[in-house]
Amino acid sequence: MLSYATILGFDRNLIEKLWNIGCDLFFQESLSHHVNFRLGGDVPLFIIPSSLDGFLETIKLLRDSKIDYRVLGRGTNILPTDDEKEFVVVSTERIDDISIDGETLTVSAGTSFKSLCLFALKHSLSGLEKAFGLPGSVGGAVYMNAGCYGWEIAENLVSISVFDGKEFLSLSPTEAEFGYRSSLFKKEKSLIILSATFKLVEGDKEDIQMLMLDTMRKRYEKQPLEYPSAGSVFKRPKPDFYVGTAIESLGLKGYMMGGAQVSEKHAGFIINKNNATASDVLKLIDYIKIKVRESYNVELETEIEIW
Repeated sequence: MLSYATILGFDRNLIEKLWNIGCDLFFQESLSHHVNFRLGGDVPLFIIPSSLDGFLETIKLLRDSKIDYRVLGRGTNILPTDDEKEFVVVSTERIDDISIDGETLTVSAGTSFKSLCLFALKHSLSGLEKAFGLPGSVGGAVYMNAGCYGWEIAENLVSISVFDGKEFLSLSPTEAEFGYRSSLFKKEKSLIILSATFKLVEGDKEDIQMLMLDTMRKRYEKQPLEYPSAGSVFKRPKPDFYVGTAIESLGLKGYMMGGAQVSEKHAGFIINKNNATASDVLKLIDYIKIKVRESYNVELETEIEIW
Protein backbone atom coordinates (compact mmCIF):
# COMPACT_ATOMS: atom_id res chain seq x y z
CA MET A 1 0.00 0.00 0.00
CA LEU A 2 1.38 3.43 -0.95
CA SER A 3 2.10 5.83 1.87
CA TYR A 4 0.53 9.30 1.90
CA ALA A 5 3.96 10.86 1.33
CA THR A 6 4.56 8.66 -1.73
CA ILE A 7 1.17 9.59 -3.17
CA LEU A 8 2.15 13.26 -2.85
CA GLY A 9 5.35 12.59 -4.75
CA PHE A 10 7.90 12.66 -1.95
CA ASP A 11 10.66 10.10 -1.71
CA ARG A 12 10.11 7.84 1.30
CA ASN A 13 13.79 8.07 2.28
CA LEU A 14 13.59 11.87 2.37
CA ILE A 15 10.53 11.77 4.63
CA GLU A 16 12.22 9.29 6.97
CA LYS A 17 15.35 11.45 7.15
CA LEU A 18 13.27 14.51 8.02
CA TRP A 19 11.50 12.58 10.78
CA ASN A 20 14.80 11.22 12.08
CA ILE A 21 16.30 14.69 12.51
CA GLY A 22 13.31 15.72 14.62
CA CYS A 23 11.10 17.57 12.14
CA ASP A 24 7.34 17.71 12.49
CA LEU A 25 5.75 17.13 9.08
CA PHE A 26 2.30 18.20 7.92
CA PHE A 27 1.03 16.97 4.54
CA GLN A 28 -1.41 19.02 2.45
CA GLU A 29 -1.23 21.80 5.02
CA SER A 30 -3.21 25.00 4.55
CA LEU A 31 -1.08 28.12 4.75
CA SER A 32 -4.09 29.86 6.30
CA HIS A 33 -3.01 28.21 9.56
CA HIS A 34 0.42 29.85 9.42
CA VAL A 35 -0.01 33.40 8.11
CA ASN A 36 -1.59 36.39 9.84
CA PHE A 37 -4.01 36.96 6.96
CA ARG A 38 -5.63 33.58 7.74
CA LEU A 39 -6.05 32.67 4.09
CA GLY A 40 -4.22 30.92 1.27
CA GLY A 41 -3.92 27.54 -0.41
CA ASP A 42 -2.29 24.28 0.65
CA VAL A 43 1.35 23.28 0.47
CA PRO A 44 2.14 19.60 -0.11
CA LEU A 45 4.47 19.55 2.89
CA PHE A 46 4.95 21.93 5.83
CA ILE A 47 8.13 21.24 7.84
CA ILE A 48 8.88 22.45 11.37
CA PRO A 49 12.46 21.61 12.40
CA SER A 50 12.98 21.44 16.16
CA SER A 51 16.50 22.94 16.22
CA LEU A 52 18.95 24.99 14.19
CA ASP A 53 20.89 21.85 13.27
CA GLY A 54 17.66 20.23 12.14
CA PHE A 55 16.76 23.32 10.14
CA LEU A 56 20.12 23.34 8.34
CA GLU A 57 19.92 19.62 7.65
CA THR A 58 16.39 20.10 6.27
CA ILE A 59 17.59 22.80 3.87
CA LYS A 60 20.45 20.57 2.69
CA LEU A 61 18.13 17.61 2.16
CA LEU A 62 15.64 19.67 0.15
CA ARG A 63 18.37 21.19 -1.99
CA ASP A 64 19.99 17.81 -2.61
CA SER A 65 16.58 16.45 -3.61
CA LYS A 66 15.99 19.49 -5.86
CA ILE A 67 12.72 20.26 -4.08
CA ASP A 68 11.49 23.85 -4.31
CA TYR A 69 10.98 25.34 -0.85
CA ARG A 70 10.36 28.61 0.97
CA VAL A 71 11.31 29.63 4.50
CA LEU A 72 8.55 31.05 6.70
CA GLY A 73 8.95 33.00 9.92
CA ARG A 74 5.79 34.15 11.69
CA GLY A 75 3.87 34.76 8.46
CA THR A 76 2.98 38.36 9.25
CA ASN A 77 3.92 39.86 5.89
CA ILE A 78 2.83 37.05 3.56
CA LEU A 79 -0.18 36.84 1.24
CA PRO A 80 -0.39 33.27 -0.11
CA THR A 81 -2.57 32.87 -3.19
CA ASP A 82 -5.53 30.47 -3.08
CA ASP A 83 -4.11 27.82 -5.40
CA GLU A 84 -2.34 24.66 -4.28
CA LYS A 85 1.41 25.26 -4.09
CA GLU A 86 4.16 23.28 -5.78
CA PHE A 87 6.76 24.22 -3.15
CA VAL A 88 7.20 23.04 0.44
CA VAL A 89 7.55 25.38 3.40
CA VAL A 90 10.14 25.23 6.18
CA SER A 91 9.24 27.07 9.38
CA THR A 92 11.75 28.80 11.67
CA GLU A 93 9.29 29.07 14.57
CA ARG A 94 11.32 26.82 16.91
CA ILE A 95 14.66 28.51 16.19
CA ASP A 96 14.27 31.18 18.84
CA ASP A 97 17.34 31.60 21.04
CA ILE A 98 18.65 34.90 22.43
CA SER A 99 22.13 35.32 23.91
CA ILE A 100 23.53 38.43 25.60
CA ASP A 101 27.02 39.85 25.92
CA GLY A 102 26.92 43.21 27.65
CA GLU A 103 24.91 45.50 25.37
CA THR A 104 25.02 43.07 22.43
CA LEU A 105 22.25 40.59 21.69
CA THR A 106 22.48 37.70 19.22
CA VAL A 107 19.03 36.53 18.22
CA SER A 108 17.95 33.48 16.20
CA ALA A 109 15.90 34.14 13.08
CA GLY A 110 12.70 32.53 14.36
CA THR A 111 12.49 34.63 17.52
CA SER A 112 9.45 36.88 17.60
CA PHE A 113 10.34 40.56 17.59
CA LYS A 114 8.09 41.07 20.60
CA SER A 115 10.17 38.53 22.57
CA LEU A 116 13.35 40.36 21.58
CA CYS A 117 11.96 43.70 22.79
CA LEU A 118 10.85 42.18 26.11
CA PHE A 119 14.28 40.56 26.56
CA ALA A 120 15.94 43.93 25.98
CA LEU A 121 13.61 45.52 28.54
CA LYS A 122 14.43 42.83 31.10
CA HIS A 123 18.13 43.69 30.75
CA SER A 124 17.55 47.49 30.68
CA LEU A 125 18.77 47.83 27.11
CA SER A 126 17.45 50.67 24.95
CA GLY A 127 17.13 51.04 21.19
CA LEU A 128 14.16 48.88 20.25
CA GLU A 129 11.34 50.76 21.98
CA LYS A 130 9.80 52.01 18.72
CA ALA A 131 9.76 48.43 17.43
CA PHE A 132 7.70 47.02 20.31
CA GLY A 133 4.67 45.29 18.88
CA LEU A 134 6.31 44.87 15.49
CA PRO A 135 4.79 41.63 14.24
CA GLY A 136 6.78 38.76 12.88
CA SER A 137 10.15 37.18 13.46
CA VAL A 138 13.61 38.69 13.68
CA GLY A 139 14.58 36.92 10.46
CA GLY A 140 11.58 38.35 8.65
CA ALA A 141 12.30 41.83 9.98
CA VAL A 142 15.90 41.66 8.75
CA TYR A 143 14.76 40.26 5.41
CA MET A 144 12.59 43.30 4.67
CA ASN A 145 14.44 45.90 6.79
CA ALA A 146 11.28 46.39 8.80
CA GLY A 147 10.62 49.78 10.28
CA CYS A 148 8.09 51.90 12.13
CA TYR A 149 7.76 55.36 13.65
CA GLY A 150 10.98 56.56 12.02
CA TRP A 151 13.02 53.53 13.13
CA GLU A 152 14.46 50.77 10.91
CA ILE A 153 16.00 47.50 12.01
CA ALA A 154 19.27 48.31 10.23
CA GLU A 155 19.92 51.05 12.82
CA ASN A 156 20.74 48.56 15.59
CA LEU A 157 22.24 45.73 13.58
CA VAL A 158 25.91 44.78 13.91
CA SER A 159 25.95 41.64 11.75
CA ILE A 160 23.75 38.96 10.20
CA SER A 161 24.63 35.26 10.18
CA VAL A 162 23.52 33.53 6.98
CA PHE A 163 23.78 30.17 5.25
CA ASP A 164 24.18 30.00 1.47
CA GLY A 165 23.65 26.26 1.16
CA LYS A 166 27.34 25.44 1.44
CA GLU A 167 28.90 27.64 4.10
CA PHE A 168 28.11 30.10 6.87
CA LEU A 169 28.70 33.80 6.28
CA SER A 170 28.62 36.87 8.49
CA LEU A 171 27.40 39.99 6.72
CA SER A 172 27.64 43.58 7.87
CA PRO A 173 24.63 45.92 7.48
CA THR A 174 26.45 47.51 4.53
CA GLU A 175 26.92 44.12 2.85
CA ALA A 176 23.23 43.37 3.47
CA GLU A 177 22.38 46.33 1.18
CA PHE A 178 19.56 47.66 3.32
CA GLY A 179 17.17 50.14 1.76
CA TYR A 180 13.58 51.18 2.32
CA ARG A 181 11.83 47.84 2.98
CA SER A 182 14.53 46.05 1.00
CA SER A 183 17.72 44.08 1.46
CA LEU A 184 20.16 41.78 -0.30
CA PHE A 185 18.09 38.82 0.94
CA LYS A 186 15.13 39.79 -1.24
CA LYS A 187 17.35 39.52 -4.31
CA GLU A 188 19.55 36.59 -3.30
CA LYS A 189 17.01 33.94 -2.33
CA SER A 190 19.75 31.36 -1.70
CA LEU A 191 20.90 33.31 1.38
CA ILE A 192 19.06 32.12 4.48
CA ILE A 193 19.11 34.32 7.59
CA LEU A 194 20.05 32.32 10.69
CA SER A 195 20.55 35.03 13.32
CA ALA A 196 21.14 38.73 13.80
CA THR A 197 23.35 40.58 16.26
CA PHE A 198 22.12 43.89 17.70
CA LYS A 199 24.01 46.61 19.56
CA LEU A 200 21.86 48.42 22.11
CA VAL A 201 22.68 50.87 24.90
CA GLU A 202 22.10 50.68 28.63
CA GLY A 203 19.08 52.67 29.78
CA ASP A 204 16.61 53.16 32.58
CA LYS A 205 14.16 50.26 32.70
CA GLU A 206 11.17 52.42 33.62
CA ASP A 207 11.89 54.87 30.78
CA ILE A 208 12.28 51.99 28.31
CA GLN A 209 9.00 50.44 29.46
CA MET A 210 7.14 53.74 29.19
CA LEU A 211 8.34 54.22 25.61
CA MET A 212 7.35 50.66 24.73
CA LEU A 213 3.87 51.12 26.18
CA ASP A 214 3.49 54.40 24.30
CA THR A 215 4.42 52.59 21.08
CA MET A 216 1.79 49.91 21.70
CA ARG A 217 -0.81 52.55 22.52
CA LYS A 218 -0.18 54.17 19.12
CA ARG A 219 -0.50 50.80 17.39
CA TYR A 220 -3.83 49.98 19.02
CA GLU A 221 -5.18 53.44 18.31
CA LYS A 222 -4.16 53.58 14.66
CA GLN A 223 -3.95 49.99 13.38
CA PRO A 224 -6.68 47.33 12.95
CA LEU A 225 -4.95 44.77 15.17
CA GLU A 226 -8.27 43.08 15.94
CA TYR A 227 -8.51 41.68 12.38
CA PRO A 228 -6.32 39.32 10.37
CA SER A 229 -4.05 41.25 7.99
CA ALA A 230 -0.48 41.45 6.76
CA GLY A 231 0.14 44.93 8.08
CA SER A 232 0.75 47.90 5.83
CA VAL A 233 0.04 46.76 2.27
CA PHE A 234 1.96 49.31 0.20
CA LYS A 235 5.40 50.86 0.29
CA ARG A 236 5.60 54.62 0.48
CA PRO A 237 6.40 55.60 -3.15
CA LYS A 238 8.18 58.82 -2.16
CA PRO A 239 9.03 60.51 1.15
CA ASP A 240 6.19 63.04 1.13
CA PHE A 241 3.46 60.68 -0.11
CA TYR A 242 1.39 58.96 2.58
CA VAL A 243 -0.41 56.00 1.07
CA GLY A 244 -3.04 55.60 3.78
CA THR A 245 -3.97 59.28 3.55
CA ALA A 246 -4.21 59.06 -0.25
CA ILE A 247 -6.45 55.99 -0.13
CA GLU A 248 -8.67 57.64 2.49
CA SER A 249 -8.98 60.79 0.35
CA LEU A 250 -10.43 58.63 -2.43
CA GLY A 251 -13.25 57.53 -0.14
CA LEU A 252 -12.03 53.95 0.02
CA LYS A 253 -11.98 53.48 3.78
CA GLY A 254 -14.28 50.54 4.46
CA TYR A 255 -14.45 49.57 0.76
CA MET A 256 -14.87 45.81 0.34
CA MET A 257 -14.30 43.18 -2.31
CA GLY A 258 -15.62 39.83 -1.17
CA GLY A 259 -14.48 39.38 2.40
CA ALA A 260 -11.51 41.77 2.11
CA GLN A 261 -11.85 45.34 3.32
CA VAL A 262 -9.81 48.54 3.36
CA SER A 263 -9.54 49.09 7.09
CA GLU A 264 -11.84 51.74 8.52
CA LYS A 265 -9.17 52.52 11.11
CA HIS A 266 -6.15 52.84 8.78
CA ALA A 267 -6.61 52.90 5.00
CA GLY A 268 -3.09 51.57 4.45
CA PHE A 269 -4.24 48.18 5.77
CA ILE A 270 -6.39 45.58 4.07
CA ILE A 271 -8.08 43.24 6.53
CA ASN A 272 -9.70 39.84 6.33
CA LYS A 273 -13.11 41.11 7.47
CA ASN A 274 -15.30 38.17 6.55
CA ASN A 275 -13.63 34.93 5.43
CA ALA A 276 -11.74 36.65 2.63
CA THR A 277 -9.87 34.71 -0.01
CA ALA A 278 -6.49 35.76 -1.35
CA SER A 279 -8.27 36.55 -4.63
CA ASP A 280 -10.47 39.06 -2.77
CA VAL A 281 -7.37 40.77 -1.36
CA LEU A 282 -5.53 40.81 -4.68
CA LYS A 283 -8.52 42.30 -6.50
CA LEU A 284 -8.77 45.00 -3.85
CA ILE A 285 -5.03 45.72 -4.13
CA ASP A 286 -5.34 46.12 -7.90
CA TYR A 287 -8.38 48.37 -7.52
CA ILE A 288 -6.55 50.64 -5.07
CA LYS A 289 -3.52 50.82 -7.39
CA ILE A 290 -5.75 51.91 -10.31
CA LYS A 291 -7.54 54.58 -8.27
CA VAL A 292 -4.30 56.02 -6.86
CA ARG A 293 -2.71 56.04 -10.32
CA GLU A 294 -5.72 57.84 -11.80
CA SER A 295 -5.91 60.48 -9.06
CA TYR A 296 -2.26 60.99 -8.11
CA ASN A 297 -0.26 59.63 -11.07
CA VAL A 298 1.60 57.44 -8.55
CA GLU A 299 2.39 53.76 -8.98
CA LEU A 300 2.00 51.81 -5.75
CA GLU A 301 4.19 48.81 -4.96
CA THR A 302 3.17 46.19 -2.41
CA GLU A 303 5.17 45.85 0.78
CA ILE A 304 3.66 42.45 1.54
CA GLU A 305 5.08 39.34 -0.14
CA ILE A 306 2.73 37.46 -2.45
CA TRP A 307 3.32 33.70 -2.57
